[in-house]
Amino acid sequence: MFQNLTDRLGRTIKNLRGQGRLSEDNIRDTLREVRMALLEADVALPVVKEFIEKVRARAVGQEVLQSLSPGQALVRIVNDELVSLMGEANDELNLNAQPPVVVLMAGLQGSGKTTSTAKLARWLKERKKKSVLVASCDVYRPAAIQQLQTLAAEVDAEFFPSSGDQDPVAIATAALDHARNHHLDVLIVDTAGRLHIDSEMMDEIRRIHAAVKPVETLFVVDSMTGQDAANTARAFHEALPLSGVVLTKTDGDARGGAALSIRSITGKPIKFLGIGEKTDALEPFHPDRVASRILGMGDVLSLVEEAERKVDRVKAEKLAKKLHKGKRFDLDDFHDQLEQMMGMGGLGGLMDKLPGVSQLPQKVREQVNDRDMQHMLAIIRSMTAKEKRFPDIIKGSRRRRIAAGSGTRVQDVNRLLKQFTQMQKMMKKMSKGGMKNMMRGLKGRMPQGFPF
Repeated sequence: MFQNLTDRLGRTIKNLRGQGRLSEDNIRDTLREVRMALLEADVALPVVKEFIEKVRARAVGQEVLQSLSPGQALVRIVNDELVSLMGEANDELNLNAQPPVVVLMAGLQGSGKTTSTAKLARWLKERKKKSVLVASCDVYRPAAIQQLQTLAAEVDAEFFPSSGDQDPVAIATAALDHARNHHLDVLIVDTAGRLHIDSEMMDEIRRIHAAVKPVETLFVVDSMTGQDAANTARAFHEALPLSGVVLTKTDGDARGGAALSIRSITGKPIKFLGIGEKTDALEPFHPDRVASRILGMGDVLSLVEEAERKVDRVKAEKLAKKLHKGKRFDLDDFHDQLEQMMGMGGLGGLMDKLPGVSQLPQKVREQVNDRDMQHMLAIIRSMTAKEKRFPDIIKGSRRRRIAAGSGTRVQDVNRLLKQFTQMQKMMKKMSKGGMKNMMRGLKGRMPQGFPF
């Protein structure tokens, strides 16, 4: 997400940092570039105009012109205004109300409501330790109810049964009674979508809203629709008191215009981003962290939080003890490391959050391919236990057998073994207390902005 915007702003900012001083002329040129970058990202024109005026008002003042590092001062202003545009801070769900807290999911058909319902249920269970009931009021779309039932089982949430011949309001009311009687913390109600906004749809969702009185009414919208996402959200908000937005399919949106437009157009915060198809691919929306990503400065906080949740601490401690005792890092250990990286969103997901990555050449970024990691895992899984413990025995015939068993080429096996050898050397340095030396050696190879 934001890749195009990040690239364009990155070039503009790089040029700025080369300026000893800034004048009104080069600030004007820079703001023209920023304006074009935002428009190309499909940010709504009124939002772009207001944003540029706010940046200009601060940029032509003493704050920048008399700064010792004017380029950095202007970057800070752009960052601050991006954060302000998207909402200052993360707006959390209101879970302090009398349980069951009702969350109503609204949106057009195909926006990802049902999947987002399951993702939110999982997020509430895992992060907030809440008991969750999900119910489908979509009696129109074939298999919508069965889809939610399947996803509920996957995320271990309770499912309230319903059928296509029932009244949607009756389903929602019965689900609320069930949640109350069974002392559940949260009820998430998935409503029907339409191909476009119509009076019948709005009337139905208003009746459901009046019947269950939700604490949170979340509008689920596809980020890839760009400006239309913000306009549709506004239309829904005029008919329904929305409390926030869930922006879906952001992993496929290289522009990011919806994220920058929605808050300004609707006045409602983005609360969550859908970042993939899996049920754990939902993250709270933090405007400051997203602004940092847009400006190519990474998102280390989210990376650390993700590592704390997803890294297997038992395996990590076991490996640390093993290395400390002087034992060799083997292919089983390498396999575990690769699996944990895939669990954190793969190389693509990690790179998106690392500072300075946007400054890497496009060719280098394009070489980062999670499919290669899948191939590496397949290669290791095709080895015998002895080969994983003693990689030195993997010679010609063994390499051919492993390649055939994993559906890869001998060259791929050779490449993996070479990468493993490099990793093994690095782990050996770490086990000897050489972490600082290793980082010092890496520093010269890292793009400007890495925090070492």
